[in-house]
Amino acid sequence: MAELTGTTGLAALTAVQLIEGYRKGEFTPVDATRAALERIESTEASLNAFVRVDVEGAVAGAEQSAERWRRGEPAGLVDGVPVTVKDILLQRDAPTRRGSLTVPAHGTWDEDAPSVARLREHGAVFLGKTTTPEFGWKGVTDSPLNGVTRNPYDSSRTAGGSSGGGAAAVAVGAGALALGTDGGGSIRIPASFCGIFGLKPTYGRVPLYPASAFGTLAHVGPMTRDAADAALMMDVISGPDPRDWSGLGPAPESFRQGLADGVRGLRVAYSPTLGGQVAVRPSVASAVRSAVQRLAGLGAYVEEADPDFTDPVKAFHTLWFSGAARVTEHLSPGRRALLDPGLREICAEGARTSALDYLAAVDVRAELGRRMGRFHTSYDLLVTPTLPLTAFEAGVEVPGTSGHRRWTGWTPFTYPFNLTQQPAATVPCGVDADGLPVGVQIVAARHADALVLRAAHALFEAGVADSVPAPIG
Repeated sequence: MAELTGTTGLAALTAVQLIEGYRKGEFTPVDATRAALERIESTEASLNAFVRVDVEGAVAGAEQSAERWRRGEPAGLVDGVPVTVKDILLQRDAPTRRGSLTVPAHGTWDEDAPSVARLREHGAVFLGKTTTPEFGWKGVTDSPLNGVTRNPYDSSRTAGGSSGGGAAAVAVGAGALALGTDGGGSIRIPASFCGIFGLKPTYGRVPLYPASAFGTLAHVGPMTRDAADAALMMDVISGPDPRDWSGLGPAPESFRQGLADGVRGLRVAYSPTLGGQVAVRPSVASAVRSAVQRLAGLGAYVEEADPDFTDPVKAFHTLWFSGAARVTEHLSPGRRALLDPGLREICAEGARTSALDYLAAVDVRAELGRRMGRFHTSYDLLVTPTLPLTAFEAGVEVPGTSGHRRWTGWTPFTYPFNLTQQPAATVPCGVDADGLPVGVQIVAARHADALVLRAAHALFEAGVADSVPAPIG
């Protein structure tokens, strides 16, 4: 195979390309799985993206898939595609410790989360579980259990979080597809930092079980190399599951239908700073503006316009911190001492939250949702930077010279759309002077996931991600 996007051979191919190769008999799922496992072996020491790699299980699953393809009877849409699962989501026969020393590895692990179950039904090959900060509580990926996950473009930098392991894995070819979760940006943050695509679907579109302690802020979604792979993955994981009482019904149609319809005629609002509320680094602003100009060149009607809201971080903190307190309230003082110190801090703050405080935050959330609903009667899409900066030093919650107290200080473009439950994606659109990836965020009204994917696909097809080289290694 020729060298593709900086990694060699099959490990560099998208899921769509792998399926096409299996269909034509050019290579097998065993070949693709071994290539992905080789990438893990060669990069894991520098990245620390995995908490568990199941070599034997992956090869066995690939061999079974290869036999199905040989018979012309693939099990489903992603049969034989190597995937990874964030260690927040249940996976049968694999401990799910959620990045925490307080969760023992022993026990009976006999159930798949809904999204994992759907991937299994469609023949996916599970490579392993990827890293997360403890209970997914922050926007970088390090934990007392698993240590620090690093950026594939510069190992001194963070991969972002909380789905940092999955983002780093996709970036280096350690599996074409990754399952992530996003409660305040946890798919979009690491995807932007690691130069890949990430989608936070409309809340409930991908069922979640067990329910998150962070409630209806928490979404499950795909992390992939491009929007076409994400659309394919959404067709697999978006089906309803009776265990999720808040999940949506079946999607009205395939997410791949209309994917190539382009953006001509769409009304796009470009908000570079959310109305002056966010200080964005010049290199980030420049790359994002170029991506927006590309949308205009593709026929979208673009104008600079800001959504009508002020920073809802106080309400987000009320909901987020009380959720953290809830997930750890059963711990004894001795077990609580094992927690990440930052997590202990927000748990203590969350435990002091009254019911009235919580309901006031819910009111702020409802008003924000109303405002964004009205905004999308005028605009099909909102486009912003995904983040105001590129990846910073690994092992810290906030950049050292930022003055921020919590991770939300440097993620002002992401968490508002968890409050509103809207679909939001990040597309790689350039690099800064240090060669670190920049992402552009695309947001649509609730339930318009297909429109987000369509716009993202148009950008990929137009080459906006071509300026982001693959990581070396």
